[in-house]
This record gives sequence, C-alpha cells and structure tokens, in this order.
Amino acid sequence: MRKGWLTAAGMTVALVTALSAQADGPRLGTFGVDLSGMEKSVAPGDDFFDYANGAWQRAAVIPGDRTQTGSFPDLTILSEQRLHEIVLGLQAVPRAELDDEGRKLRDLYDAFTNTGRIEARGLDPIRADLAFLAAPKTLDDVARVMGDTVRPTPSLFASGISVDQKHPTSYVTLLGQSGLGLPSRDYYLKDDPPLAKTRQSYRTYLEEMLTLAGMSDAGPRAQAVLDLETRIAQVHWAPAERRNADKTYNPMTFAQLEAYAPQFPWRTFLAALGIPAKGPNGDRQVIVRENTAFPQLANIFAETPVPVWRDWSTLQYLHNMSPFLPKRFDDLDFGFYGKVLSGQAQPLPRETRGVQLLDRLLGEALGKRYVAKYFPSESKAKVEALVRNLLAAYEADIRTITWMTDATKQQALEKLRKFRPYVGYPDKWRDYSALAIDPDDLVGSVERTHAFDWRRDLDRIDGPVDRDEWGMTPPTVNAYYAPPLNAIVFPAAILQPPFFDPAADDAVNYGGIGAVMGHEIGHGFDDQGSKYDGDGVLRDWWTDADRLAFEARVAALGTQFDSYEGVPGLHVNGQLTMGENIGDLSGVSIALQAYHLSLGGKPAPVIDGFTGDQRFFLGFAQVWRVKVREERQRQLLLSNPHSPPHWRVIGPLRNVDAWYAAFDITPGGKYYLPPGERVRIW
Repeated sequence: MRKGWLTAAGMTVALVTALSAQADGPRLGTFGVDLSGMEKSVAPGDDFFDYANGAWQRAAVIPGDRTQTGSFPDLTILSEQRLHEIVLGLQAVPRAELDDEGRKLRDLYDAFTNTGRIEARGLDPIRADLAFLAAPKTLDDVARVMGDTVRPTPSLFASGISVDQKHPTSYVTLLGQSGLGLPSRDYYLKDDPPLAKTRQSYRTYLEEMLTLAGMSDAGPRAQAVLDLETRIAQVHWAPAERRNADKTYNPMTFAQLEAYAPQFPWRTFLAALGIPAKGPNGDRQVIVRENTAFPQLANIFAETPVPVWRDWSTLQYLHNMSPFLPKRFDDLDFGFYGKVLSGQAQPLPRETRGVQLLDRLLGEALGKRYVAKYFPSESKAKVEALVRNLLAAYEADIRTITWMTDATKQQALEKLRKFRPYVGYPDKWRDYSALAIDPDDLVGSVERTHAFDWRRDLDRIDGPVDRDEWGMTPPTVNAYYAPPLNAIVFPAAILQPPFFDPAADDAVNYGGIGAVMGHEIGHGFDDQGSKYDGDGVLRDWWTDADRLAFEARVAALGTQFDSYEGVPGLHVNGQLTMGENIGDLSGVSIALQAYHLSLGGKPAPVIDGFTGDQRFFLGFAQVWRVKVREERQRQLLLSNPHSPPHWRVIGPLRNVDAWYAAFDITPGGKYYLPPGERVRIW
C-alpha cells in the first residue's frame, strides 16, 4: 500500500540424500543442530527456548548497528553482503559495457554513497519540494499535496491499488487510515512510562527537525504537530482490529465516500492520485478499510489550520527523505527513529544502506542477479518438491480432523488443491526500462521511482490481475501467503541454513524450512485466511457449526498468548498475533506429520543420542533463536502481528502432544498443559 499488502511418502528422503552429496557436512553440528548453543541444565518443559538456545542466548551480542541478532538477522546480513558483492562487480565493469539495468543499479548506488556530493549540495535538491509543501493556502490544496504521487509526502489516508478481495481477478483502489509519525496509536495514547518518554523525545525531534530546516517558532509548531497526530491516533483502529478481513472490506463509490466523510475533499485527493471516477462498469468503487475512522479523520482534517498541515507534511517529508539529505538531517532522524525507537546504537554503514535501497527500489533487477549467482535452478525444483510433500501432509490432516464436518472439509481440501506455490524467484521479471536514474540526481532518481511504481499500478487498474507478481524480492529472508491469490511465496534467501541445509538430517530440515512452509500454508486456514476460498474470494465457505468450533479453538489459543510477557510490563497481544500464532502451531504440527510420512513406515534413526522427533523440535527451536533489543521488541509488541521469538517456540509446542512424548514432559513442567487444554486446530 502506498503512503504510509506429491503424494509419494519417500520423496523427501531421496531429495535430502541427493542434496547431501553437494556438501561436506551440515553447517551446524554433526546433523544440523548447534548442540553447543543448548542449555541442557534447563528442563525442556520449563523453557524449551532456553533448553535449545540458552547458551547461545547468553553469549550472543547484538551488533551496534543492528536491533537484533540470530537466525533471521544473520541471513539478512549474508544477503546484504552478497548484494554488495554484486554491486562491486558492476563497479568493476566499464559503465558503457553494462546493460541498462546494471547501469541503473550502479548509478543509484553511486549516487547514494557519494556523501561528498550530498553534503556539497545541501538542501538545493529539495528546495522545490519544500516550496511545494509550503504553498497550500486552502484545505483543497492540502488534499492535493496528500495525493501527490512523486514526492514521499504523507497523507491522512493511505492509498494503494491491490487485488480486490471479493473479485480477485480485478484490481481495486484501497483507502486506509494513516497520518502518524510514530509506529502505532499506542505510542500516543498508552499510559506507559517508556512510551511517555518516547513521546517527549519525539516532540524534541520534531522541534529540532523544524529548526534544522530553517523554520522559526519551532517549539510551538512542533507541539501543534504532535497534538494533531495525537488526535489522529485517538480515532485510529487498533492494530488487532485492522486484521479483520470482513470489517476492512467496505466498497464505496466516490459519491458514497463524499457522503460518508464529507469533511474531506475526496475528489481533489483522488484526482491528484490519478484515480478515475469512472471504471469499465460505471462509477468506480474504492475499498474503505477502517471505515468508522474515516468521518472522524475527515473532521480532524477540516478543523486543523492549514499552517499546521503544512508543518506536518514538511516534517514527515523530511523524515522520509533524510537518508538522501546532508548528514545533519540523516543523523537527527537516526537519533530518534534508530536510537530512541529501536535501541540501535549506530547507523548501518552507508554501503549496506545503499544495497538495501537498491533492493527496495530496483529489487527485481538486483534479485535477478542474486539468483543467477546464489540460487541455481535445480535448488528451486528440489524445494518445490518439498512444498508438495507439505501440502500432501496437510491434505492427510484435514481428512482426519474430528471437529470439522465433511461439508467444510471438502471446501478446505478444494482450497488446498488450488494453492499456488512460488519458490526462489518470479518466472517473469519486472521491466525497468522506462525508469530514469541519474547518478548526479539522487533525490530526483528516488522520486522518479515513486512515480514509476505508482504509474505502473495506475496503468493496470482496469486490467487483469497479474497472478505471477511477487510481493518480496529474492534476497529477502522471509516468506508469505497472499489470500486473494491463494499463493505461498518462498524467496531464495530463506532457502538456506539454518532453515534448509542440504547436508542436515531430514528431521532438522522438516523442523526448519518444513515448519516455515507449513506456517505459510497454515495462513490459508488461520482466523483471517480461512475466510477466503480456493479462488481467493473473500466469502464464508464454512458451516455455522464448524466456524463456531474453529473460533472456540482460536479464542483458547489467544488466551494463552495474552498471558505471555514480551518485555517487562508489556504482554503479547493474542488477538493481534493470532494469525501468526495459528500459522506457527499448524506449521510445526503439519511439518512433523510430513516428516513421519517421509520415513515410509520405518523408525527414525537415533543420532548423537537424539531421536528423530527430538531433532525435529530442536531444529524448529533453533530457527527462532533471535535476540532483540528491548526498545525494538516493545515497538514490535505494539504494532507487529508476530509474537516474540521466545514465544514462537514455547507457545505452539506446548500444544503439540508429540513434543511432550519426545522429551518426556510431565505435569511438573512450567509450561505443561493438560491434554484437555491443548489447542488443536490443524
């Protein structure tokens, strides 16, 4: 969104055996688990995260320029290093010999890392933008600035063009709440001493940024902006509410939107975005997400003086553009958004930030080179086979669910059969030929990428949906499920140790990448993903009784996670994290079933004294060995749908019967749950 979306049981045994021949041994330990990182003095039932990771956790040091360390961050650093090697390779070739994409990548990187040129030019590259932001004299003018598609200007209403969730063969314009400079509404409203201190630091930051930009009366103007954002926060939906797929699907024509929230000049705003009022079938509809907030936001818009909107726009613009401005702006912005909000001691090296910028703005041009060098096509085929095995395990599981009737089971199986897995990289790459990158114009090049991306979306608004488009780049250490496409996507960068090691034991790979794949498949059947059918249509395909049975299990899981403390004094939000918690529980449960299927009826070998199930669960736990700064963890707890790593291990496992059997966990264990209280969903 712009402005701030196999049936052969033995297949995998053969797969891992074939891959093992390519390596001398697993990256971790003798079979893929770091035994030295365990803390065996901790009973598995008292804290399985510490049992699997305690020694590593005590010794791990978060680098000064990072907010966390561990499995995910380490692979991210590896990706950044590889991308930097690619850029160095481009710089080693005469510019005239590079292809068009190679020149664009090199030119944008060079422009970003040439700090001498950035300092020499001062604010000259953005003076026209500052004048544009200072020009509004009426509220109509303000709305026009909010709809600007070139500059990274803020808006009270987020806008984007995405797949229509009830008509997934078409695109639609989405409108949602926006307007905050802090991560979520709780940063403005919650009565919490650390957050109160953060609010004061934010007020200071706003004043210093205005002063740095040469504006007078910076103190009162900063306070007025903070007061405005506090009013906006008061009417925002909470993050947990925003997850609800039904409540956030509210189609309206332009006329209906004007009648619903009349205090905002919608036609001016939408015209600035370039959204036509008419579509192929008459009056165009937009999808309003947090609908009940819109009239109140519109009232705030009308009641706020234009000069305050000008300052608000300028401050958020300077925040967005600070990486491309002289060091004094970049340092000030990092001092708040890096140090205060996230606890990061020092900024990343400029070179690292440069490759991150390329990944964000020219991601598929860079990703194409990444996969050519680091992800051979045979790896893609082998991982696709593993995905098919996980889907087969899900099918077997659905057929045996006791709480679901046959009518809903058939719908669930139909959806599962229509899952579309994407592995490694897209089959069709984006075309950047129309984008102009100038090595002597960093600000202009960045803004042209904003305009280029928006124009691409706008040009296809009335065309067919591109079902092969990716929402992540290949060097991204992550994965996702797209409900309207019924697609699961696994970028190349996550398909390596510790998630997937060709030389590791099968059980460990199933506990790692198998659980990740099971997690993403599980999103198709979590509390929100389960509202979409096999064609990606948002509709109710459940019987009433089955939905009630499902929601009872979901509520019980939410209650468990509500009891977990993320940082001192702040608990996990079970409703906000519900989808990810269901994904983790279903992912580990199904991956274990898939591992058992892969054994073909034979017993798993014992390796270094660990059974197959023990190795599986250790592999799962070590994937989540991540250490996070408290400031960053607090930020995530208030706004992010994922539970902290500690609870992503303990939370699901204490609901899995096989975990108790594998480690002989008895009622004396701290996290023991009686069988009747264990949540079983998929």
